[in-house]
Amino acid sequence: MGVWRKKQDDYAEIERMLQDDPGQSAREIADKLGVAPTTITRALPGMEESGVLLYEDEKGRLWPFKRK
Repeated sequence: MGVWRKKQDDYAEIERMLQDDPGQSAREIADKLGVAPTTITRALPGMEESGVLLYEDEKGRLWPFKRK
């Protein structure tokens, strides 16, 4: 599996988790996936570049933008 495909799969998993339970922090997502919080934080710019739009509130919680 190519690196790009692996990243796309990771992005899709993070997006699914936030769709199912919006408002999670990077730490909460990382704990559920068994990775370091920095792994999630580093993934966020790539997710945006691939079309997954999220925003972070003042408490560090992540929320998906609603698609129309």
